[in-house]
Amino acid sequence: MEVFANLAAGFSVLTWFTLALAVIGCFLGTIIGALPGLGPSNGVAILIPVTFSMGLDATSALVLMTSVYYGAMYGGRISSILLNIPGDEPALMTTLDGYPMAKQGRAGDALVLSGVASFVGAFLATLGLMFLAPLLSRVAYSFGPSEYFALYLLAFCTLGGIASNNQAKAALASCIGLGIAMIGLDNTSGMPRLTFGHMHLMDGVDFLVAIVGLFAVAEVFFFIESHGKGSSIGVKLEKVRIPVAEIVKCRWTMLRASVIGFVAGVLPGAGASLGSFLAYTVEKNVQGEEAGFGKGASQGVAAPEAGNNAAAGGALVPMLTLGVPGSGTTAVLLALLMTLNITPGPTLFTDRPDVVWALMASLLIANFVLLAMNVPLVRIFVKVLQVPPWVLLPGVTMVSFVGIYSLSGSYFDLLLMVGFGALGFVLRKLDVPTVPIILGILLGNHMEDSLRRAMVLSDGDWTYLFSSPIAVGLWIAAIAGFIAPMYLRRLVKRPQMVTD
Repeated sequence: MEVFANLAAGFSVLTWFTLALAVIGCFLGTIIGALPGLGPSNGVAILIPVTFSMGLDATSALVLMTSVYYGAMYGGRISSILLNIPGDEPALMTTLDGYPMAKQGRAGDALVLSGVASFVGAFLATLGLMFLAPLLSRVAYSFGPSEYFALYLLAFCTLGGIASNNQAKAALASCIGLGIAMIGLDNTSGMPRLTFGHMHLMDGVDFLVAIVGLFAVAEVFFFIESHGKGSSIGVKLEKVRIPVAEIVKCRWTMLRASVIGFVAGVLPGAGASLGSFLAYTVEKNVQGEEAGFGKGASQGVAAPEAGNNAAAGGALVPMLTLGVPGSGTTAVLLALLMTLNITPGPTLFTDRPDVVWALMASLLIANFVLLAMNVPLVRIFVKVLQVPPWVLLPGVTMVSFVGIYSLSGSYFDLLLMVGFGALGFVLRKLDVPTVPIILGILLGNHMEDSLRRAMVLSDGDWTYLFSSPIAVGLWIAAIAGFIAPMYLRRLVKRPQMVTD
């Protein structure tokens, strides 16, 4: 009952001005999330100077920024579904089934379903933040470098079952992604790796450059090659409606994905990307091959959206209770807290309960605002697909180039982005999946750092990687996740051959 009393105190702190900031933050966040290349972390970072220029107090500033954070997580699905271009990192998995649904004329269904799934994930995560923050913060302590390495290995080993029908091609794509992640200065020795003496590569390859190149620019190349045929641009639309039957059908999918995403978000450093990936992986295994994942399955849209939004809420747990950011965006929020002279940690709930519980109350309100904002606006979003391709194509290209250049100010990043676009075009021609490459770039450095720390702690003893029951369980799951799809595909194909 203490939680409800604290929450009531949090609602009493909120004013009409604070609620207006939450609504504004939700709207801005949705727009930021929908723009390819920006994402929640960049959106929050860009708006922090605006927050200080407005002279907001700590509670109002935090409410505005977290509303932008939640809104960006909602908005990331829009360009993923409509244009096959992830608005941010976690929305990458939504492209796998959201884009095929749009190609089938069901873009409205995909947007409404993903909006509802986002609401379920974010709302349950907010409840989890209120009730389970102290407990789950202790669980995060049990994850050391060996457990994290096994967790990342699990992610790569199960990529084959998600991104491709060929395990070898998926493994090749993962290796390419890991190789790209190694480019730059070594974190330990400071020696350059795979830079070929090029100064622009010393800082490594920016994830946004790779993702916009492999998806947005590659899509432009396919559009040019096919003269608009078979491209995500110019998809024919049917009547936009609320798919009640599919929402009901995906109710357990949303609940499973929300739990998985929330737990992934609580683990410091895992973030919404891993939550989205794990939610999709688990749901694909639960539903089986007959669900048609990768071909426009409704569960394939609901799972990653519920997972990444739940992870966004879960990432606030280590930030508030431990002072450890659970994701890139919460790292920016942590910097905001420190600037406002608020010290996150176990004492935050006793020292500044007004800030903490006002934040949680505003998050509950923001979830309902985002649901009310995203579902009716579906009719506006789908209008994007009715824009003539000769108008939309230059617009997509311009947004991609301007977005990347505004973040880095480097012409080399623009050339690199075009290079990644050409790479994505060639790989898709060879039927090599690009999703493992993106996740390899995203998780490669974290995986390497975990392995280094594990070897330092064990003085080079490789058996340390199997030193805990959690690590052993993750290793077993990783091996099974890589081998099982090969046998499952044979079992699925065998009855079809007999029938034929």
